[in-house]
Amino acid sequence: MLLLQRILLVLLFLLAPGAAVLADDYEDAQAITPPRLSYLDGDVSFLRSGGEDWLAARPNIPLAIGDEIYAGEGANFELQIDARAFVRGDELTQIALVNQEHNYLQFRVTTGRVSLDLNRIDPGMIVEVATPDAVFTIAHEGYYRLDINGDTHFVTRRGGRATVIPAGGRAMDILASEEIVVRGGSPVRVESYVAPEPDRWDDWNYARSDDLLDAVSARYLPPGVYGANELDHYGNWRVVPEYGPIWIPDGVPSGWAPYSTGSWVWDPYYEWTWIDDAPWGWAPFHYGRWLAIDGIWCWAPGPVVRQRPVYSPALVAFFWAGDDIAVRIGTPGMYWVSLGWGEPVIPWWGRSGFRGRPSWGGWHGPHIVNNIVIHDRAVVNPGNIVYRNSRLARAVAYAPRDQFGHPHEHIGLADRVDIREMTRLQGTFPVRPGPESVAVGTRKGIRPPHAIETRPVVGTRAPRASNLPWRNDSPTVKAVPQTPVRVVPSTKRDDSGMRRPDYGQQGAEERPRPPPPPRYRETMPQTAPPAQPVEVRDGPSHRPSEPPVRVERQAPPSWQPPPAREAQQPVRVTPPPRETPQTGQTREIGRGRGEQNAPGEAVRSQERSRDEQRSLPGKPANQMFRRGNQDQDGRDDRRPGR
Repeated sequence: MLLLQRILLVLLFLLAPGAAVLADDYEDAQAITPPRLSYLDGDVSFLRSGGEDWLAARPNIPLAIGDEIYAGEGANFELQIDARAFVRGDELTQIALVNQEHNYLQFRVTTGRVSLDLNRIDPGMIVEVATPDAVFTIAHEGYYRLDINGDTHFVTRRGGRATVIPAGGRAMDILASEEIVVRGGSPVRVESYVAPEPDRWDDWNYARSDDLLDAVSARYLPPGVYGANELDHYGNWRVVPEYGPIWIPDGVPSGWAPYSTGSWVWDPYYEWTWIDDAPWGWAPFHYGRWLAIDGIWCWAPGPVVRQRPVYSPALVAFFWAGDDIAVRIGTPGMYWVSLGWGEPVIPWWGRSGFRGRPSWGGWHGPHIVNNIVIHDRAVVNPGNIVYRNSRLARAVAYAPRDQFGHPHEHIGLADRVDIREMTRLQGTFPVRPGPESVAVGTRKGIRPPHAIETRPVVGTRAPRASNLPWRNDSPTVKAVPQTPVRVVPSTKRDDSGMRRPDYGQQGAEERPRPPPPPRYRETMPQTAPPAQPVEVRDGPSHRPSEPPVRVERQAPPSWQPPPAREAQQPVRVTPPPRETPQTGQTREIGRGRGEQNAPGEAVRSQERSRDEQRSLPGKPANQMFRRGNQDQDGRDDRRPGR
């Protein structure tokens, strides 16, 4: 009898009037993961198509088609285009994202120095770099370097192979450990040299990639999730039986909640996109779910699977409070709350059929709605979902309607709010974007010289213009690209008819023969003989030399959220609902060590040191296997059992 009642209860909730068919594990065919600005040092500027001016860049910006980046004197930056692939620019470098499609990525570089450290690319993937006199296409893993200083120099290392198509010329092969020099003119000349020895820029790129690729957090993430290295430096991994691995950020003050310290920016494809202010603010805000366990905010990536994850511009539920509703809750505007364990996202981006329908795309854990496990092919009414985190105090964020998506956006946290009193947003928003919606901040950035900014380039495809609704009343009108591109025919990578560049005649002496690599024991520090006592008869005293000082790696700087931009009147809220309209009760998931907060319970401060591990929920995740004694050579003295 009890089982029958539960079945009827589920049917009553799922088959409610106006229910939408579940987009279970649905992934839009056009969905792509945008490159992210993962690192910057110095004056780095950013310009989004449709924006009014260059602005100072900030980390964790997802790049859209038409975006441009420029590094001033002494500055450099890094773009992450895959979990193991990076594009880095040195000072006085301008780079733009021209096209991005499935298995195709096209950049434009007009000046400066760029390295593409592609430690992994998907089969069939092509990375193209358009330059003033030639276009380079890359389809193999390796390290590539591009210098534009009058002539164009392109270097391959670590097994990299590429293709060069000069302006008006024929495609040519670039082999491993080779330097190609493209000299402008009519016609353009292409010469081949042996790759020079790595310099300090190459060494820095190698060292940085080695550090990024050795992230411990990659152990708990699906392949393809960016930002694992930042999770290593700014938080702790724990294991909770009910949720598996969870990540807890350090230095989060009392009263903080997910999606409360950052801003909403308009993306031409993904539309409203969250950019968090925290240096670790990529993976926890585009993948996984947020939980409040024992009063502590935790991020749960879900089960580790082999499938490539699906990117989302944010994982929140949106609500709208108009003037009629604001009379009861205090502030009219946009409200949002982070999705809890197993809850679906209602996409506000993508094509028809995907937008506005519940989706668990990219989430491989259990599918849960109102504490009920949803099975495949079920039917869910998104209007009946009671989001778990909305029942917590200060977990629902808001922005006044005249500030949402603006550079001066003020974000507040409601003490308590009843989401049933607000309008649920399911695919369409009442806030219309404008030119100010693409601004990533308010501080002006340095602008590249006009001749560099509009310098024509050579490419195999014409630039795709951004879809900006405010350019015209019709959202389908495309913006006209400003940078001229000379389109040359592309060639197949396996074209055996491609010739080789001419061997250069203008180089210096032949590159010296490199020494053989050292043996392992030759890299070990030599043990100094014991110091002999020195007998001093006359003169100043002497002491044996002291051992070298070991330099420890510095910890990353601690992160603190920025202060509030403007003071706002407090939000008047109503007590949280304790019952759902469908069932009259809400079943709690898993009480005990992994238990969620009680309704209305505020999340306490997460300002703690690493020595206070016992105060965190669950058990430590990053425990190392305790090995036996090791000898001075680093070898384990244990022997396998017979």
